[in-house]
Amino acid sequence: MTALDRRLHAFRPDLASADLRGRVTASAFAEGRPARIASPVVDLRPEPRADSGIDTQLLHGATVRIFDEREGWAWLQADADGYVGYAPASALGAPEEATHVVVAQRSFVYRGADLRFPATQAHSMGATVRIVDETETRGTRYALFDTGEAMILDHLRPIGQLEADYVAVAERFEHAPYLWGGVSGFGIDCSGLVQLSMAMAGIPVLRDTDMQAASIGAALDIGTDLAGLRRGDLVFWKGHVAIMIDPASMIHASGHTMCVTREKLSDAVARIGHLYGGPTGFRRP
Repeated sequence: MTALDRRLHAFRPDLASADLRGRVTASAFAEGRPARIASPVVDLRPEPRADSGIDTQLLHGATVRIFDEREGWAWLQADADGYVGYAPASALGAPEEATHVVVAQRSFVYRGADLRFPATQAHSMGATVRIVDETETRGTRYALFDTGEAMILDHLRPIGQLEADYVAVAERFEHAPYLWGGVSGFGIDCSGLVQLSMAMAGIPVLRDTDMQAASIGAALDIGTDLAGLRRGDLVFWKGHVAIMIDPASMIHASGHTMCVTREKLSDAVARIGHLYGGPTGFRRP
């Protein structure tokens, strides 16, 4: 059983997704009811309580399968990476076909096509939305929702238009705040930065550091001199991951600085090693 299977099975052993049939021992299996995330960012928790810790987050438009719903909480599985947990039922909506993805780190939704109008909410990079029309106000192009609300068109790209370099995506998050379990421009953790940056480039990867260390690309044989790394390679420690931006420097969501930060790899190895030991592996997507 993989780490992902164990996490799924641990939450509700009486229910599991159909794609795990034959791989997970359970007394019952359910197909799940399709739904989507209808709020900008939704915390996914291990227990149906607001004071439970955050395992990960799901962004607006993400598709999920709901297996159980009671007392205002839905137990669900994300289609993108198979992660499971509890989310407020009020944050879920009926499935709809998204047309665009947010490519700015964060972007506002306005009451109408005018940046002077009040903002109703904000979306993170990676959120998907359904756009029905476009318009222009004082030289600024807006994308319109069927509600009449609007977003800056330049902050969106049609679904299927991918980023060419996931490292460049990660670099756009520099100084974004660190948040344990976070996957958005409002707060992000180390493996969340890897997952979101790669997703924007069309590279789907699993959510947690241990999953990524076991599955992304190919393992590299890197010696203690740290030679041979290049832009885009991943460096793993126990419970942490960083993205190389050149042979000597990396970017990561750091619990030390509490933000996404650039750092010399050698400095990070020395600093992290003092508390947690040296790198546990290197991978090239």
